Amino acid sequence: MPTSAKTDVDWHREAESLGTKYRADPGDPDIALAYAQALRASGQRSQAVSVLEQASLRQPHNTVVLGAYGKALAEVGNLEQALEVLNRAHAPDQPDWRILSAQGAVLDQLGQHKEAQGYYASALKIKPEEPSVLSNLGLSYALTKDLKQAETTLRHAVTLSGADPRVRQNLALVVGLQGRFSEAETIARADLPSEEAAANVAYLRQMLAQQDDLKNIGRPPPARRT
Repeated sequence: MPTSAKTDVDWHREAESLGTKYRADPGDPDIALAYAQALRASGQRSQAVSVLEQASLRQPHNTVVLGAYGKALAEVGNLEQALEVLNRAHAPDQPDWRILSAQGAVLDQLGQHKEAQGYYASALKIKPEEPSVLSNLGLSYALTKDLKQAETTLRHAVTLSGADPRVRQNLALVVGLQGRFSEAETIARADLPSEEAAANVAYLRQMLAQQDDLKNIGRPPPARRT
């Protein structure tokens, strides 16, 4: 991961700066979106939901705002409401692969894995070989305990341009769930600074200790905010 990646301190500072702009002009959707992103990245997820809720009331037909609001709701566990908002964000005549993937992720958390996989397939028709969608699909296979297919999908995803460290971590989790702990730790440490690699391995061990609760997989540790 590039050393220029923002730290928690950077995100907190950005949230403070954008908060000032937001309070001066709360009706600007671009400012609201940027502020909410900074809040999410600095761990203030409930506040991000509040900002996006207000933005969605001001911009009820803005699909970008609705998409961000739906994702934020899912992050704080309001899954049914998240799905309802994401459904409103989806325009059948102009489908957005990001929204489709987010809908799939919520459906997976609701236990509707086959339906979720259909959404990922639709997203991949629009954006073939998109690593974030393939990562979600791989986790969906894991949730149905098809760990071989999950590993195959995630191994392909990590080779693609644009794959971020979360994709590799998801692969490490799936490999670990199959009992190959040493290999999983090696994957978790790859291409990362030592501090982040240590955080990833600690998170991996935590998730593997809770492997009966597969719904936890794919959730980034605190050091892995985006």
